Amino acid sequence: MKRKIKNVAARLRAAGAMGTAAFLMLANSTTAYASGISQSKLARGTEKLIGDATTWLMVLAPVVAGLLIIYFCIRRSAADEMDQKKWNNRIVAAIVSCIGAVLGSA
Repeated sequence: MKRKIKNVAARLRAAGAMGTAAFLMLANSTTAYASGISQSKLARGTEKLIGDATTWLMVLAPVVAGLLIIYFCIRRSAADEMDQKKWNNRIVAAIVSCIGAVLGSA
């Protein structure tokens, strides 16, 4: 019993020390800004590249997910009962991944 109390006390001290260290690191942090970087060609080109990539992802993700779902449904129709459950899980994973990709790019 004493041993468990010592372990709990040691863990609490360690957690407190970590929390204090994290707070002090965040409290003493300073942010450095580079002047004029937002007007550079590199920054503007990177912003346009990210915008174009997210637009393509919003278009491409549902198309790929639709094709995968069609393929999974075909494979499910040819599978036995145990394999049908696996294909159902893959279909659900494809749908959730599509939703996540579209929301992430938006």
